[in-house]
Amino acid sequence: MAKCVEIHSTDKEITRKFDVTPQSRQLNHKKAVMEQEIELKFIIAPRGVETLRQRLNTPGVRHIPAAQLLNIYYETDDSWLRRHDMGLRIRGRGGEYEMTLKTAGRVVGGLHQRPEYNIALDNAELALEKLPADVWPGGSLPEDLAARVKPLFSTDFDREKWLVDEGESRIEIALDLGEVRAGEHREPIGELELELLEGRVEDVLALAGELIATGVLRQGSLSKAARGYHLAKGNPPREINSAPLVSGEAGLEAALAHWQYHEELWLRGNKKAKAEVVKAVNAIREALADKHEMAAEQMAQVGAVIDAAASADEAAFNPQVARARLMLTAFLVTGR
Repeated sequence: MAKCVEIHSTDKEITRKFDVTPQSRQLNHKKAVMEQEIELKFIIAPRGVETLRQRLNTPGVRHIPAAQLLNIYYETDDSWLRRHDMGLRIRGRGGEYEMTLKTAGRVVGGLHQRPEYNIALDNAELALEKLPADVWPGGSLPEDLAARVKPLFSTDFDREKWLVDEGESRIEIALDLGEVRAGEHREPIGELELELLEGRVEDVLALAGELIATGVLRQGSLSKAARGYHLAKGNPPREINSAPLVSGEAGLEAALAHWQYHEELWLRGNKKAKAEVVKAVNAIREALADKHEMAAEQMAQVGAVIDAAASADEAAFNPQVARARLMLTAFLVTGR
């Protein structure tokens, strides 16, 4: 099993999308490649694209010019795939196509971990029969599924990349700029993803910490697909969740998710969501107080910064806030 880390990663053997040999491409037609996708995704402030380019275009870093990626996501009328926590897409670049099925996984703070199956295609047409039978509920492809799935939304963006050596690791950084489209609804894409090609996750987190210092990045828990599914529903308003948070370390992950969800609402103009962000940060501080006094103090400072912020943008892209959230994500994922 190949395993990859994207931070928006991995054992050393990875099957690269659109960068495979003819022999492996022929093999992929017969057999799906399963990878464990782990992504740490950052959202870029619109003002920050050139800042990041200047930071990344340094000696010793290999730059790969932007290339257009078109992704079409599929679903049934009754949302069969979503109900089974699956995502299905075809990606095209430079006349090459790949079908990807993502299955149930875990998201912590913006670190996405989901098994995915990839198959190279001759054209932009689904071939569900090429996926392993055991990926489907019941152990076989549902008889009528291929006839029922249809395009639901698309993502169209340019991806620019840099290859960086950090510590003991080789890391790929991808800058994605474009938009998600579903019918008449559209939403911009401005993301930075770091992928560990080989080495240690700790090096990826260290590099992420350096990039956060630019003040133009925030962790994002909503994937391109999640935003597309929301647009496909007609882009309804996202509601505030004022439910009490679970106390203690057991509730840290839920509190972090609560923080990020309501930060997203706040950034989208819902000023009432700020109180829920502060509530989540305070819950994290209380959960850390007994065993992690220094981390709890950092969270107290973060809560004060957010509470005093004049806008969601000022709070979300504050380097102190972003660094504390990255450290919490690392703690939840690695235990350190």
